[in-house]
Amino acid sequence: MKDGFDILVVGAGPAGIAAAVTAAAAGLRVGLVDDNPAPGGQIWRSGAHLPAAAQRWLARLDRSSVVRLHGWRVFDCPQPNLLCAEPNSAAMTSESRVRAELSFGKLILATGARERFLPFPGWTLPNVMGAGGLDALVRGGLPIAGKRAVVAGTGPLLLAVAAHLARRGARIVAVCDQASRLQLARLAAHLVFEPAKLWQGANYALAMLPARLRTRCWPVAAHGSDRLRAVTLRQGAKQWDVDCDYLACGFHLVPNIELPTLLGCRIEDGFVATSEWLETSVPGIYCAGEPTGIGGAELALLEGEMAALAASGLTHQARGLARKRRGMSEFVAVLAKACSLDPKLRALASDDTMVCRCEDVRYGALRSRANWRDAKLHTRCGMGPCQGRICGSATEFLFGWRDTPVRPPIFPALLSSLASPDTPTEDLVAAGAPSHSAKESR
Repeated sequence: MKDGFDILVVGAGPAGIAAAVTAAAAGLRVGLVDDNPAPGGQIWRSGAHLPAAAQRWLARLDRSSVVRLHGWRVFDCPQPNLLCAEPNSAAMTSESRVRAELSFGKLILATGARERFLPFPGWTLPNVMGAGGLDALVRGGLPIAGKRAVVAGTGPLLLAVAAHLARRGARIVAVCDQASRLQLARLAAHLVFEPAKLWQGANYALAMLPARLRTRCWPVAAHGSDRLRAVTLRQGAKQWDVDCDYLACGFHLVPNIELPTLLGCRIEDGFVATSEWLETSVPGIYCAGEPTGIGGAELALLEGEMAALAASGLTHQARGLARKRRGMSEFVAVLAKACSLDPKLRALASDDTMVCRCEDVRYGALRSRANWRDAKLHTRCGMGPCQGRICGSATEFLFGWRDTPVRPPIFPALLSSLASPDTPTEDLVAAGAPSHSAKESR
């Protein structure tokens, strides 16, 4: 499948939706590619109780002329102004194994973020999962009513998840944030100037009652044989066990910068560096949303609009948005400080604790390694299907390692997608013989 666009947007979360809709409104041919089956990204997953802003933007997307490729994953950029994608595993069938070649004049990257996980004894037990992961499963129909849940880690997602689980009938037995009271107080003080966020946080706190937020508190071990039965929590010198059915645990967010890195965009302090108009160091490539700084859906929407206007040559229309963004960007720094990780969390893992779940690499095998590349060569850490997206951020915190340069494919891809320069099809329905994945060929 081959197609060309004036502007191609990668990622269909808030930033990507705003970018695609705004660029299409300017009369340009716009493509939107995302590996999820529906738009909304991780924050606006399908389901009831979507925010009013989400409903408005999704409705605008439905009415727009944007060409949407849902369930497609970008895995390579073989030449300038060309991205290659294939259906992800959920969307793939033996009749749809086709490589898409998407050419573009301008590119907007809105690749979002993922949760950071830190290893501790028992974190690989069934029913121990990311906070956002459990929230997504419940939205998808997982029965949670009457189940006991512990929500732990750090970041504003904790309160939102705890509140949603409580509304679905879960018994919230503990909500634990590793941040201190002072860190959270500084964040709350900043939110005085953003009453909508303050009101939202208050509603979350009310929804999860009688559970209350514990600060400087985190899980040190999960217990069970076939599945999770209990969690050991620590707060200062105090340590105790809590019986539970689910542990939702996430230590804030990590930006998805693999594709920007592959394209040669400059990375600063773990985020994509951009100009005032959100253009990256590579001319014609823009970036919006969480890869430029973790700031929430409202900032992501604004940046998506800005990037689209700039890419469309309408920077004069974006001047007001630029001023507003400068004011909102202060929240990014405040939130980062509030979610900075306590160094004591580095002591959670024992030598027998799994760090790389894909390749079964334990903490003890990594302690003697010099850097990320050395660990990959000697233990295969980071070489599984997730390509280091889970263990990479964990080892960065545990050992201070930085990931090595990104090489294609940035996701495991079919050999047919990697080997076939041309696919003689004109639409998304194409045929092909079953073939093995790149991972299976190693």
